[in-house]
Amino acid sequence: MLPTEEPDDDEGDEKRLSAIMSYPPAVRNMAVIIPYTSDVPCDARGQRMWWAFLASSMVTFFGGLFIILLWRTLKYLWTVCCHCKTKKKNLQRVSNPAGLGDGVTKAAAVVSEVGWMTSVKDWAGVMISAQTLTGRVLVVLVFALSIGALVIYFIDSSKPIESCQQFDKDYTLQIDMAFNVFFLLYFGLRFIAANDKLWFWLEVNSVVDFFTVPPVFVSVYLNRSWLGLRFLRALRLIQFSEILQFLNILKTSNSIKLVNLCSIFISTWLTAAGFIHLVENSGDPWENFQNSQPLSYWECVYLLMVTMSTVGYGDVCAKTTLGRLFMVFFILGGLAMFASYVPEIIELIGNRKKYGGSYSAVNGRKHIVVCGHITLESVSNFLKDFLHKDRDDVNVEIVFLHNISPNLELEALFKRHFTQVEFYQGSVLNPHDLARVKIESADACLILANKYCADPDAEDASNIMRVISIKNYHPKIRIITQMLQYHNKAHLLNIPSWNWKEGDDAICLAELKLGFIAQSCLAQGLSTMLANLFSMRSYIKIEEDTWQKYYLEGVANEMYTEYLSSAFVGLSFPTICELCYVKLKLLLIAIEYKSDQRESRGGKCTLINPGNHVKMQEGTLGFFIASDAKEVKRALFYCKACHDDITDPKRIKKCGCKRMLYSKSNYNGYIKSIVDEEQQSTLSPKKKQRNGGMRTSPTCSPKIIRHDPLLVPGHDQMETMDENIKKYDSTGMFHWCPSKDIEKVMLTRSEAAMTVLSGHVVVCIFGDVKSALIGLRNLVMPLRASNFHYHELKPIVFVGSLEYLKREWETLHNFPKISILPGTPLSRADLRAVNINLCDMCVILSANQNNIDDASLQDKECILASLNIKSMQFDDSIGLLQANSQGFTPPGMDRSSPENSPVHRLVRKTSITTGANIPIITELAKTEKLLPLVSLSQDKSSGNNIPMITELVNDSNVQFLDQDDDDDPDTELYLTQPFACGTAFAVSVLDSLMSATYFNDNILTLIRTLVTGGATPELEGLLAEENALRGGYSTPQTLANRDRCRVAQLALYDGPFADLGDGGCYGDLFCKALKTYNMLCFGIYRLRDAHLGAPSQCTKRYVITNPPYNFELVPTDLIFCLMQFDHNAGQTRSNLSSNSTYCPSKKSPSALSIPSSARPGRSRSRDLRDKQNVPRTNKGVSDKTWYTDEPENSFPRNTQTKHTNTHTANQTSQYKSTSNIIQPIREVEEEP
Repeated sequence: MLPTEEPDDDEGDEKRLSAIMSYPPAVRNMAVIIPYTSDVPCDARGQRMWWAFLASSMVTFFGGLFIILLWRTLKYLWTVCCHCKTKKKNLQRVSNPAGLGDGVTKAAAVVSEVGWMTSVKDWAGVMISAQTLTGRVLVVLVFALSIGALVIYFIDSSKPIESCQQFDKDYTLQIDMAFNVFFLLYFGLRFIAANDKLWFWLEVNSVVDFFTVPPVFVSVYLNRSWLGLRFLRALRLIQFSEILQFLNILKTSNSIKLVNLCSIFISTWLTAAGFIHLVENSGDPWENFQNSQPLSYWECVYLLMVTMSTVGYGDVCAKTTLGRLFMVFFILGGLAMFASYVPEIIELIGNRKKYGGSYSAVNGRKHIVVCGHITLESVSNFLKDFLHKDRDDVNVEIVFLHNISPNLELEALFKRHFTQVEFYQGSVLNPHDLARVKIESADACLILANKYCADPDAEDASNIMRVISIKNYHPKIRIITQMLQYHNKAHLLNIPSWNWKEGDDAICLAELKLGFIAQSCLAQGLSTMLANLFSMRSYIKIEEDTWQKYYLEGVANEMYTEYLSSAFVGLSFPTICELCYVKLKLLLIAIEYKSDQRESRGGKCTLINPGNHVKMQEGTLGFFIASDAKEVKRALFYCKACHDDITDPKRIKKCGCKRMLYSKSNYNGYIKSIVDEEQQSTLSPKKKQRNGGMRTSPTCSPKIIRHDPLLVPGHDQMETMDENIKKYDSTGMFHWCPSKDIEKVMLTRSEAAMTVLSGHVVVCIFGDVKSALIGLRNLVMPLRASNFHYHELKPIVFVGSLEYLKREWETLHNFPKISILPGTPLSRADLRAVNINLCDMCVILSANQNNIDDASLQDKECILASLNIKSMQFDDSIGLLQANSQGFTPPGMDRSSPENSPVHRLVRKTSITTGANIPIITELAKTEKLLPLVSLSQDKSSGNNIPMITELVNDSNVQFLDQDDDDDPDTELYLTQPFACGTAFAVSVLDSLMSATYFNDNILTLIRTLVTGGATPELEGLLAEENALRGGYSTPQTLANRDRCRVAQLALYDGPFADLGDGGCYGDLFCKALKTYNMLCFGIYRLRDAHLGAPSQCTKRYVITNPPYNFELVPTDLIFCLMQFDHNAGQTRSNLSSNSTYCPSKKSPSALSIPSSARPGRSRSRDLRDKQNVPRTNKGVSDKTWYTDEPENSFPRNTQTKHTNTHTANQTSQYKSTSNIIQPIREVEEEP
């Protein structure tokens, strides 16, 4: 029952009571009184008028429906009549053609009338269409006003169902009236635009308007309001998802579906609650409204939810017949809707991406986006290096984007680094996801590759597509991507916005992996040293005097860049390098300069260990090896006035002296070469000092190129140069020969056994027809760099499947000194045929590693081959050819003298074997000087002593390579003995290059220059065009590119540094080598048990990076150094082959010249050599020239060894360096 307004006084009560008693009995029994006041003119008898409101809606609906049906009927009849008339006119038109004019006029009028109606209809359609801005505004406004009308209904539901209201004083009624006037106008537009008026009249939105708009006008007329069916406005909520799509808020199918389900469920729920509220508060009409009960609207909402969920508490229930009847039908539909909609809604909400938000950039803090192959292993390795404590404060936030949600372990890793790491689920191929991670404001985008995928080409294609998508979204973003195959790098050049000059980089894992392995063939252990340099490792202190202690001290060093102080301006590179090492305790290995003539990244060029002809100027960037970034700041803060007398480098801090401030934004420094005197027409002998230099590219600035007779062939040499012979590729960076058929370089097992190979590189390759290509060209190119003379090139013998090697041969046929032995690396007969016990390095590779699901079995072939070689036994009576690998002698040192040669008393003899005169080298070791720390019983009779490097995919498999080590299976790769010794290499160590390249893009340039032998972006462009090296004529410009540094190993057991090899300091060796030969030492390759001070059977060595100044040396140490190009080596070999004596006058004046007093046996040795070379000179015409590229001489030949006693051979083997970059003393051969 509705509450009544009580009169203010007793007189009012009496009047009201008398009025009620005067009602007819039927009305008096209803006991429903409409509240009214004297201020509001209303029915004094209190009669309800709900039927008037309902009648207005019913009349509007059915009246309009009748009119539409009547119009359709009349239109149909008119069409039938017109059709009959048309037939008659057609018959008359044949007999009366004159009447055609009138018909045309009428038809034009009809067309004109139809056109006008169509234009109005189109205008109305545009007004309500969401395809235009006006239409979208109108649709959104109608929805918003509908929700406003629903809110007014919620407010009015707390009042009686029917009450007297005065329009000018009821503000809610006025607002509702304004809303409904707008709804009426919108209804008219919709009606005009509707194609089918009948279906429009029966639409849900039209029905809502019929039962909500007319009652408002009736309320104004009757001065009373009826809550009625205004709850139908809740049905407008069904369009909520459409409105959000119009506003471009909902874009995904799941979000649209979720909003649709929720809006339908809520609108049905609220509408049904409104009907229950109406009938329960009004009562049944046939019961004279006496069975009503007072229920608020929200109690009805609660009742329906309890009913839909089948709980039915019974605290609130329907009492009217209409309410109960409605509940019966509502349960059937509501329960079905609840059972289907609610679980689906919960599923959509539950399946909603947990990481589906958007990144919010922080002011003053950069962020990078990491995508691609996101796994626990790849992310942990990346974060470990990127967030390492040795870096400066890393104020960079890392945003990972991947289309698969992280597992629990990866999620836990993200939570541990939640302050600097965020993860979002999505794909970089989707522009919406790129916008979510704010790729346009990111500092860089890093793309990780799956190194263990079965199809490397498909993985590279995926990453290239990611690059295309990112560059298409934001062309200026810097991208650093990993690539698996070298030949796929060419596809990146096809992307218009790809610009390596602006910081875009592709880290090719195959190129760098094989480049590292190739450098280990030249200097064993170098792969480990370089891998440790660009990886962030924390210092692990060990008190015990073990090899791990010295190894880990070197592992703590990394590569950094810093601008050089103005105190270094005007000094030469060797002087600065010495000062940094001695005083600042920093190792400077390279510098960067800016050249306008170099087409490189920002016009910058990197010089590795340039000679003393290079002088520093302001703003020079240096590359340092140090333990952390703070130490490198000393090079920037150093001031000669303030720090000259400081001995403790830790006290070198920033002083108050005025200095230049350098940054990448204002960096305009460059390196100036002293070329003024050198470019004079006449040069004095003192001014013709050759100090060496290096360029990393053939396009280096001409300021650096020294145009003297030692750097570039002189005028006399150019006259005799045969320019029609192509010896190098078109860039001058690599040795080149005309392409050869694979059949001409193939060896049978018998031919290989007859070919006495030594000092060569044996590459054991596992692969078949279906295996993915690993790109053997990247292994061969560093071994064929042009900064080696032709006779210094190590022969390369591939042992593996011929079917696989045929697929690789297309990229190898232009390199000299390559042979192929079809077979298998697991065959000992094949290994013995290629004299694996006499090789300088054995490389074990596999192209089948990624085709196995079990990670522990991925390296089974490489491990089996390694163990097979180590278990082999060889006949040690054959002797050892050590002449080609006796250790590095500095350039300019007299190799012709037995007293100064690392291998003494060299006796050359000839022998006749199979009808050919083949020179024999017999080496007699110097008996006066033996190494006390090495047992003389070890030699290459055991496969354990063969230099070897094995490629691994799974880091944990390194434990199977050495059976005598004590490495824990859980030990990190860099802490294991095989890796420390340089006998194992895993591609996982290259993961650190991603973060290293981001922080300093010069690091990748430096590493690539060191390991690839001189590959440049220009060369990559040529390879992308032809997939093969192109031969070029020898010009001064291309020959000048040979003058660049290379890595070498310096033996200390003899030579000019022998006095420092026995207990000397590493710092003294560093300074002496730098001052005397411009050689830059940067590490030691030491015997594992050298610290024991007692003879040992072990010949394993380990790497020590950047030892301190006072580090004590031992005679067996091999020193890693950056060696200048030796111009005279090729001239010396040429002179020795054409003349019987070595002319000292052809040496470089700046090279080391040992006084004659210190060489008592010089004249005797020269005479001996002259006598030995006479037979060779006389038979020079008839003898074959080995390793030529002529078809008939496609099989490599080397010297044959005369049998010597084991003791003599063993002595020589102890001094063997693992590098053949040293000038070999073997049969003389011409450069091509």
